[in-house]
Amino acid sequence: MNPLFLVPLVLFALCSLGSVDSSAYDKIVTHSRIRARNEGPNVCALQQVMGTKKKYFSTCRNWYKGSICGKKAMVLYECCPGYMKLEGMKGCPAVAPIDHVYGTLGLVKASTTQQYADISKLREEIEGKGSFTMFAPSNDAWEQLDPVVRAALVSNVNIELYNALHFHMVNRRLLTKDLRNDMTVTSMYNDLGLFINHYSNGIVTVNCARIIHANQVATNGVVHVIDRVISAVGNTIADVLEVNEELSSFKAAAMASGVMEKLTQPGHYTVFAPTDEAFGKLSPGYLERVMGDKAVVAALMNYHLLNSVQCSEAIMAGTVYETAEGSSITIGCDGDSLTVNGIKMVLKKDIVTTNGVIHLIDQVLVPDSAKEVLELVGESQSTFSDMVSELGLAAAMSAGTEYTLLAPVNTAFTNEVMSTDQNLLRLILGNHILKFKVTLSELYNGQLLETLAGKLLRVFIYRTAVCIENSCMVRGGKEGSNGALHLMRSLIKPAQRSLYEILMADGRFKIFLSLMESADLTELLRQEGTYTVFAPTDDAFKGLSEEDFALLTSDLNALRTILLYHFSNGIFINGGLEGGVTNLLKTIQGNNLQVLSVNNSIHVNSVDVPDNDLMATNGVVHVVKNILYPGDLPVGREDLLVLLKKLIKYIQIKFMSGFSYAEIPLTFINPGIHKVTRIIQSEPTVTEVVVEGKPTFTKVTRVIESEPTVTEVVVEGKPTFTKVTRVIESEPTVTEVVVEGKPTFTKVTRVIQSEPTVTEMVVEGDPKFTKFTRVIQSEPTVTEMVVEGDPKFTKFTRVIQSEPTVTEMVVEGDPIVTKFTRVIQSGPTGTKVVVEGDPIVTKFTRVIDGRATGKVTKVKKLLESEVQVLQEEKITRVIEGGGTGYTTVIEPQIIEGPDFSKITTIHGNPNLIDAESERITRLIKEGVRTAPAKRSPAGVRRRSRLVRRHHKPRQ
Repeated sequence: MNPLFLVPLVLFALCSLGSVDSSAYDKIVTHSRIRARNEGPNVCALQQVMGTKKKYFSTCRNWYKGSICGKKAMVLYECCPGYMKLEGMKGCPAVAPIDHVYGTLGLVKASTTQQYADISKLREEIEGKGSFTMFAPSNDAWEQLDPVVRAALVSNVNIELYNALHFHMVNRRLLTKDLRNDMTVTSMYNDLGLFINHYSNGIVTVNCARIIHANQVATNGVVHVIDRVISAVGNTIADVLEVNEELSSFKAAAMASGVMEKLTQPGHYTVFAPTDEAFGKLSPGYLERVMGDKAVVAALMNYHLLNSVQCSEAIMAGTVYETAEGSSITIGCDGDSLTVNGIKMVLKKDIVTTNGVIHLIDQVLVPDSAKEVLELVGESQSTFSDMVSELGLAAAMSAGTEYTLLAPVNTAFTNEVMSTDQNLLRLILGNHILKFKVTLSELYNGQLLETLAGKLLRVFIYRTAVCIENSCMVRGGKEGSNGALHLMRSLIKPAQRSLYEILMADGRFKIFLSLMESADLTELLRQEGTYTVFAPTDDAFKGLSEEDFALLTSDLNALRTILLYHFSNGIFINGGLEGGVTNLLKTIQGNNLQVLSVNNSIHVNSVDVPDNDLMATNGVVHVVKNILYPGDLPVGREDLLVLLKKLIKYIQIKFMSGFSYAEIPLTFINPGIHKVTRIIQSEPTVTEVVVEGKPTFTKVTRVIESEPTVTEVVVEGKPTFTKVTRVIESEPTVTEVVVEGKPTFTKVTRVIQSEPTVTEMVVEGDPKFTKFTRVIQSEPTVTEMVVEGDPKFTKFTRVIQSEPTVTEMVVEGDPIVTKFTRVIQSGPTGTKVVVEGDPIVTKFTRVIDGRATGKVTKVKKLLESEVQVLQEEKITRVIEGGGTGYTTVIEPQIIEGPDFSKITTIHGNPNLIDAESERITRLIKEGVRTAPAKRSPAGVRRRSRLVRRHHKPRQ
C-alpha cells in the first residue's frame, strides 16, 4: 500500500476510536504522536493559540480546522511526556531520567513549585518514601495568582504555603487513565476533596485547573503540571448564591422554583448565574409575571442549569449541552472568554463548589418554555407578528389561554396579500391561530385543527414533511409556556369546494367531467374522502372525433381503467413530496404513478404538471395536459390502440391481442350520499327559551336537522322582535301560537312542508292582521316564521309535536282581517274559522288542488247570537247579498306556495282564477243580501253536509 495513503488512514482510525480501554487524554497524545511522526521518534504535535501561551494536544476537529476557541492556532512539535532530545539526533530519542517528586518538578519546568516546596519544608517529604500524586502549578500559574494571596502564602511558609502545597497532593499515585470524570479524590490537606473532570476531548481538570503536562512518573509518585493554583473548596452552589450579593434576583427565582433545594444536594452541576444587573435588562413586568407561575419560573431556572460540570478550560470549541429544562444550549469560547449560544456573556468563570461550578453571566437566558407564544416569533416571521398585532388578533391570545400559531414566513406576505381588505386579511390570519396547543409530535395524518376563525384545517404527514392544508412546515417550530409555534412556508388557504365543484368552475375540464359521467364515476369527485387527481384538460383530448369519443365510451372497463389511473388515494401536495427522488403513488386503478418534485414543480410519468395544489374539501387537483396511461398495461384492440396513440405520445403503448381490461368494482363510491351535515341519534328534545325585560332581536335564525323536537318559547315583558326566522326539517309537527294582550303583526308567514297538520291560533284583545299566509305541502317539513315591523309580544308560546292536526282560528274583540289566503296542496284537510264580535272581512279566498273529495269547507260566523253555516257553493250568494257590517276593499290577489299553474278552482278550470276573482269582487261592490241561516236548537250542533266535487283528471 502507498505510504502516503497509510498515514491518513491511521489518523482516521484513531480519530474514530471510542471504545479502547484508555483515557481520552491518552488517545489525544497518541494522535499527536502520529501527526508528528515525520519529526522523529517520540515527538508530539501541539496547537498553540496565537497571541497566547496556551498549548493543547488537540482533537481531530480542532486540528483540521486549525483553530481553538475561534482563534487561529499554530502547530508546535515537542517531546512527548517522559522523553527528551539528544544533541545531534532527530526527534526525542531519550527517556527522561526518573527521579523523586521534588526532582521531577524541576524536570517539568515547575521550578516555582519546587522552590516553594523547599522553603515550606515540604521537600523532605516529597523526596522520601511514599507514593504521591502532585498537581504542580506551572510557573505561569503562580504569576497569575492574585498578588495579595501569593504574598500571604509566602509570608507564612510554614503553615499557609505548606498547607496550600499539601492541598495539591494526593497520598497515592494517579495517572491520567486513573482520573475519571466526576471523580473526587482526597487531598493531603485536612482530607478536603479535589474534584476531577476528564472530558471527551482529552482535557483533564482538577478543580477546573487544566493539566497541561501529565504523567511525569517519579520514583515515589507522579507529577501533573496544571495551569493555575487551586484553593480549598467547602461550599455548595446554594451556599455561594446565599452570600453573593450580585445574585439576589437569581437566588429569589431559584427559591421560588424549587431549584435552590436541588443545589444544596451533592451532585455535578454547572450553573450560569445571571447577575442582578442582568435581570434588570429583562422587559418590564416579565419577572413578576413568571414568578407567579411556578412551572414557568422553574423552566427559566433549569435552563441555566446543566447536570454536568463544564469548566471553562475544557471548552475548545462550541459544544451543545442539554439543560435541566430539557432544551439545549451551545457553550463555546472566544479566545479567553466563554460564550453561551454564541454570545460573550460570562463575567466570571469557574467558581468551584463541592457540587459543581458557577459561571456569572450578564444576560438572563430565557428558554422557549418560559416565553409566551408571541414572544417565540422570530425575525423571519416578523410580518406575521406585526399583522396579528395591527389587526387586533393578539387580544385573543392572553397569557392564560393556550393556542398555537401557524406563522407564515415573511416571503409569504406578497404585495397582493398586503393589499387585501383588512377584514378579509383578519379572517385569513385568524385561520393561522389554533384554539389549543398542539406540538409537532402530537400531529397525525388526517387530524382536524380548529382555528380562531372557526375553520377546520387538515393535517397531512409525509416522509419528510408535515403540511397543513396547502402549506408545509419549515424546521424550527417552538413550544412556549402557553402554546406552540410552527413556521409555515406560505399562507394557509382552507379548501372551500369539492373536487367536482373545482373542476366544474374551472372550465378547462369539460371533456374529463363528461367521461367521468359516462363511466358513472362522477360521484367519486363529489363524495367525502381524500383523493389526489391528475386532471387532464380539454387540450389533452385534441384531435379526437365524435367517433373516437363513442369508441372510448363504448368499453366501460377500458374507460374506467384509464380514468381511475388519474386518481390516487390520499392527498399528496407538492410540498409533501420528497424532492429529487421518484415518489410512487398507487392509483385506484391499481398501477403506480411516478411523481417527481424538483424546484417546486411536479412531473408525473415524465409529464409536466403546469398547475398544482388546487385544494378541495375532498382532495387535491394537479393539472396535466396529457392523458396518463400505465406503461406496463397493454391494449387488446387495434381500434382502441389507434385512439390511445392519438392521445398518448410520451410512451410506447404495448399491443396484446385478445387482452381485455378487468372490471374494477366501484366499492370506493358511496352512492347517493353527497353530504351529511349533522346526524343526531337521540330521543326528541325539549328546548325552552325565556326572555325577560326588553330584549331586542335583529335577526334570529335556527336550523334543526334531527328527529322530531318539542320547542317552547316564552317571552315575558315587552320584547321587540325585528325579525325572527326558524326553519325546521323534521317529522310532521303541531304548532300552537297564543298571543295575549294587544299585539300587532305587520307580516306573519308560516310554511309547513309535511303531512296534513292542525294549527291553532288564538288572538285575544284587539290585534290587527295586515297579511296572513299559510301554505301546506306534503314534502319533508320546513317551518318558517317571519315577523317584520315592530310587533310586541306579552307572551309567546310555541309547542311542536309530531301528530297530524286541524287548523282552528278564533278571533275575539274587533279584529280587522285585510286579507286571508289559504292554499292546500295535500290530502283532505279541515279548516275551521270562528269570528266573534263584529269582524270585517274584506276578502276571503280558498283554493283546493288535489284529490280531496267528500269534505265540506265551512265558514262559521258568530254575530249577535246568530249562527250562519254556509256551504261552499253558497258563498257567492252570501257575498252578493251583502249585509250589515260588510265593506268592500279591493286588494290584489296574493297566492303563496308552489307552482300555481296546476291549481284548479271550484269550477275545475285554472284559467278562470282571475275571472272568478274579478266577478266576486264586483259582486261585493254591488252588495248582495242573503237570507239568514236557520238557528239550531239550543245545545244541538248542526251537522255539515258533505259535498262531493268531481274534478277533471290531470293531464
